[in-house]
Amino acid sequence: MATSPTRIPTPRHLADHSADWRMLLLAAGAPVIGTGAAFAAWILIKLIAIATNLFWFGRLSAAAVTPADAHVGLGVVAIPVIGSLMIGLMARFGSEKIKGHGIPEAIEAILYGESRLSLKVALLKPISSAISIGSGGPFGAEGPIIMTGGAIGSLFAQCFHLSAAERKTLLVAGAAAGMTGIFGTPLAAILLAIEVLLFEWKPRSFVPVVIAVLVSLGWRPLLLGMGPLFPFAATAMPVWWQASSIALGLGVLVGLEATLLSSMLYRIEDLFHHLPVHWMWWPAIGGVVVGLGGLIDAHVLGAGYSNIQALLDGSLTMRVVLALLVVKAVVWLVALGSGTSGGVLAPLLILGGALGTLLGQFLPGPVGFWAMAGMAGIMAGAMRAPLTGALFAVELTGHFDALPATIAASAGAYAISVLIMRRSILTEKIARRGRHILQEYTVDPLDFLQAEQVMTGNPDTLPGTMSIRDAVAWFSDGAIHRSYPVVDSGNRLIGLVSRSDALRWQVEGARRETPLAEALSDASQPFAFRQSPIGAVADLMVETGIGRIPIIDAETRMVVGILSRHDLLKARSASNRAESERSKGG
Repeated sequence: MATSPTRIPTPRHLADHSADWRMLLLAAGAPVIGTGAAFAAWILIKLIAIATNLFWFGRLSAAAVTPADAHVGLGVVAIPVIGSLMIGLMARFGSEKIKGHGIPEAIEAILYGESRLSLKVALLKPISSAISIGSGGPFGAEGPIIMTGGAIGSLFAQCFHLSAAERKTLLVAGAAAGMTGIFGTPLAAILLAIEVLLFEWKPRSFVPVVIAVLVSLGWRPLLLGMGPLFPFAATAMPVWWQASSIALGLGVLVGLEATLLSSMLYRIEDLFHHLPVHWMWWPAIGGVVVGLGGLIDAHVLGAGYSNIQALLDGSLTMRVVLALLVVKAVVWLVALGSGTSGGVLAPLLILGGALGTLLGQFLPGPVGFWAMAGMAGIMAGAMRAPLTGALFAVELTGHFDALPATIAASAGAYAISVLIMRRSILTEKIARRGRHILQEYTVDPLDFLQAEQVMTGNPDTLPGTMSIRDAVAWFSDGAIHRSYPVVDSGNRLIGLVSRSDALRWQVEGARRETPLAEALSDASQPFAFRQSPIGAVADLMVETGIGRIPIIDAETRMVVGILSRHDLLKARSASNRAESERSKGG
């Protein structure tokens, strides 16, 4: 008597509670990573201060200073070149991964490097960035700390031999915690993780990231102080509907600025690739341009956090605002295109804030309000992270009442960016290495469609009483499909017979009068129910190597359909049609 099929697939997300335990495991490690990232942020800030003092004031001190306060004459050209030359040497003989923004490198490690970052990167990235920024490089500390915090999370995961998916979660947790340590913006850091780094929305990843961010925020008052990083007084703000309407238009302009900056950055990078010198020397060449920009206006040098504060306060002259808008853009694009080490976030805030300040001269309300809206917009447009941009601006300043305006500015800039740019300023760098990254997330149709929605109903079946001889003849005579369900007299599933089975029986000389029910009696046949998610069926196909899975009724055990690989492709096609086809209602 034939045995019943024994392999009963269960939806992968309902199979067991292992995902819950993984979440708890990762959450248990998150406080360690959050603490490490917070201290890494503190160390990076101190290293930048020490480097700035050494390069521009010739003293060993960790006091916060800016290159704009130094008086070094023509040394303003030489110092960035020296610092950039040091970066080139570190990249050549240390690690090439210290080059660049920091965030694209983290994304690439997540998607293509199994979330593995090395101890060398964790040590060299903050040092190289401190030298770069301290010597006048027009960068911010956020990219380096995201890379360093991510390395801390990745190394922690590697110590405990965690999976690639678990390493990704802890890498992103470290990156978000590092950003929180620098800026004190927990909500924006969590959203950055979701919009830019995680490429998923699961409890397994979300909960550990939140814990690491909160732990880092808890350390911040002891390490870097409390309160918003850039507080400013903005009285008599426009009413919300007026502010949001104008901010939407401002966001469109800032989005155009973001697309222009991104386009120019990679044009400049292409020019460096055509230079007849080794890439080790490119940062020094970029350093010459930085130094010349410093001669025009020293405000363009360094991270420029004091410039962000001054833009929000509305205390800069129009000459300085224009210098930040034009000269800062040039030196930043050339320096970044040369392959040196530094982040994009602080420069973007300055450039968006400068445009907002310029336009704010003609808009109602305080200039600082429009500078803040410009900062939110340019981050949303350049990085394709609209929620992060909106929250980041209000958390930096403490003006949560301006959230409607920052959301409007972010939406306007994001819309323009999507319409004009194929990719963000972050993912374009990765795409140039032949790896396209889609930053639009949708629910996979394999995860919500059920088998009965895509299966082929009432499939052809073979009776269990059919002999092996007749089955071989069936396939020899040109059967349409490679395999068929075998059923008993009540149409209940016995097994699946395939063309390869028929060939094997023919070669082995099996008893030709043996019924299929007996020939398949020892088979463990995969099957699925009507309500099984087709993602679970797809997993079953991969696991078993069987491309046609019978679908049975849970109560009667009768075969009601068959689901093939082609049906899975039809599900994707149906999802695409739902996106593009339009029809009248009725």
